[in-house]
Amino acid sequence: MKARLRNCAGQGTAEYAIALFALLSIFLACALLWRTLEAGVFVEHAIQSASHHISGVFSGVLADILLY
Repeated sequence: MKARLRNCAGQGTAEYAIALFALLSIFLACALLWRTLEAGVFVEHAIQSASHHISGVFSGVLADILLY
């Protein structure tokens, strides 16, 4: 019985370390996502992308509206 316990002595510590690392990684990812959303980076990127898209197709949209 003691030989069996000696073989598994560090398993709990290893599992705890892996679980703690996973939990801290998730927490860090959530914090970084929150700060990015708070700073408005995604909204700013969407606005810049939309303005580039609109400026590139504006002449075609105008032609469609005026039925050229």
